[in-house]
Amino acid sequence: MQASDWTVYGQTLSSRLFIGTALYPSPQVMCDAIKASGAQVITVSLRRQSAGQANSGQQFWNMIEALGCHLLPNTAGCYSAAEAIKTAHMARELFETDWIKLEVLGDSFNLQPDPFALLEATKALIADGFKVFPYCTDDLVLCQKLADAGCEVLMPWGAPIGTGQGLLNPYALRTLRERLPGMTLLVDAGIGKPSDAVQAMELGYDGILLNTAVAEALEPALMAEAFKQSINAGRLAFEAGIMPKRDSAKPSTPTLDQPIWQQHG
Repeated sequence: MQASDWTVYGQTLSSRLFIGTALYPSPQVMCDAIKASGAQVITVSLRRQSAGQANSGQQFWNMIEALGCHLLPNTAGCYSAAEAIKTAHMARELFETDWIKLEVLGDSFNLQPDPFALLEATKALIADGFKVFPYCTDDLVLCQKLADAGCEVLMPWGAPIGTGQGLLNPYALRTLRERLPGMTLLVDAGIGKPSDAVQAMELGYDGILLNTAVAEALEPALMAEAFKQSINAGRLAFEAGIMPKRDSAKPSTPTLDQPIWQQHG
């Protein structure tokens, strides 16, 4: 059984996994992993390779196009609103999409987003017709302001990019889900293993965006399949209704108001 379809900026999707295209040992390994993941949206970066490069670069983009996935260009490596806005415009021209994963970093050590520059860039890009997917922290006030600016999707981190630390602050992520019930939320960054993805999906998150945990696995395609199944399981569990935790034991076979069967010799 598969979790229900969902809609992202008007695009109906069946997969709840967004996957990146960086760090793989080869383009073929990347393609095999993306196919195994079942992902329908893949992220691409202008800063890693230009879509117009010849030879190996052109071959790489031919392979990306052959996957038939929706492209989500990102502004990875940008440290100012102006730089991110310029990169987003280049991405729209090259990839012919108004989707943009907006990254505006504020610290080079933990790659934490700059909340002030992120909000500034978000407002400018939305005004120019972009559909913005902001990579942000799990700060409630920032997320509320991004929603007020017109974002239909938010992508708070679980932990800093590439750390594999999982969900460092489940309370904050749960609070975002409860306070922004109509917002599409994906956990982006920090997911290290399939159980991290299950935890996020059980909180009610709509999807997961990841890259490193698959790309750097010993068997990327196998790990991609593991994430595919874990995300589906986590979503199904959320939709089914997870039992609440209790402070005291509750027998699975109640004895009150039940007939007592006696054995007669």
